[in-house]
Amino acid sequence: MGVRRSMISGCAAVVLALGTAAGVQAQAPRVVAITGTDAMKYSVTAIEAKPGEKLTVKLTGQGSIPKVAMAHNFVLLALKADAAAFSTAAASARATDFVPDALKAQVLASTKLAGMGETVEVTFDAPKEPGVYTFICTFPGHFLAGMKGTLTVK
Repeated sequence: MGVRRSMISGCAAVVLALGTAAGVQAQAPRVVAITGTDAMKYSVTAIEAKPGEKLTVKLTGQGSIPKVAMAHNFVLLALKADAAAFSTAAASARATDFVPDALKAQVLASTKLAGMGETVEVTFDAPKEPGVYTFICTFPGHFLAGMKGTLTVK
């Protein structure tokens, strides 16, 4: 009997472990792959998500200009944030990858800078409040050149 109980307990543990692993896979984030180019454009400018959906944004730098002169990031701003004002303030925040410490409360998610051939990523939960959220590249001049997009939560 002792052996039989042990086998049953062992089987239950395996089933429980498999069930847990399956649950983890079901909650894996949806990956959104974006490329940033020397033309200062994102390859993806519109993302749709459900409230609270887990997303991973993978941003890859593509081009030939060295990172010191051409790099990209992904900065998702809060619903009421002023993207132009944020971009202007970010221009002098090189030490923090052009995300100013004073405005971090307006940032919902952000990556480090990606130079040519580099990939950076951030995993986050989409906001729970439906709306259209702006994401921008805060490397100086990129937002003004049109390097921006929207995350629509509905």
